[in-house]
Amino acid sequence: MKKRTLIILVALVAVFGMAVGGTIAWLTDQTEPITNTFTVGNINIELKETATEFKMVPGVTIVKDPKITVKSGSEACYLFVKVEKSANLDVFISYAMATGWTALTDADGVYYRVVDATTSDTTFSVLADDQVTCKDTVTKVMMDALTEETTYPTLTFTAYAVQQSGSASAAVAWAKVTATP
Repeated sequence: MKKRTLIILVALVAVFGMAVGGTIAWLTDQTEPITNTFTVGNINIELKETATEFKMVPGVTIVKDPKITVKSGSEACYLFVKVEKSANLDVFISYAMATGWTALTDADGVYYRVVDATTSDTTFSVLADDQVTCKDTVTKVMMDALTEETTYPTLTFTAYAVQQSGSASAAVAWAKVTATP
């Protein structure tokens, strides 16, 4: 009898356990996954000029049209142009920067502008009216003394772009250009 009572007792505990265990429910939930894909940001610029021959004639305006294009898809940037001129350029040629360029303090010949992120190519002229002028004070004697190898006046442009993000100012951005790797 003890055995039978024990079997009945175990059976009742098992039935009771299944009944109680079956009524316990856990509340659960799950979200849909979110995948973060990191794409590449970039800046692409181009410097072009259509005029390629420049003859000085006193008092005459010369077409000189360097243009910088910030290409479509570029991030917001500081756009720089470095203007390098030969020591004698100012004796023969005068020019002005196009509207929108600001001289960078403590960087001779460096100008900048702030450019927003772009979805289409955006082009900026470097020189006002895309021209320079041979000064009317230049004489034939002055020009005859010039030689191609040593003294022809030169004007050189180089364009740079640095992302705005992480650069608190144009000076900070320019420091990134001039930093040695």
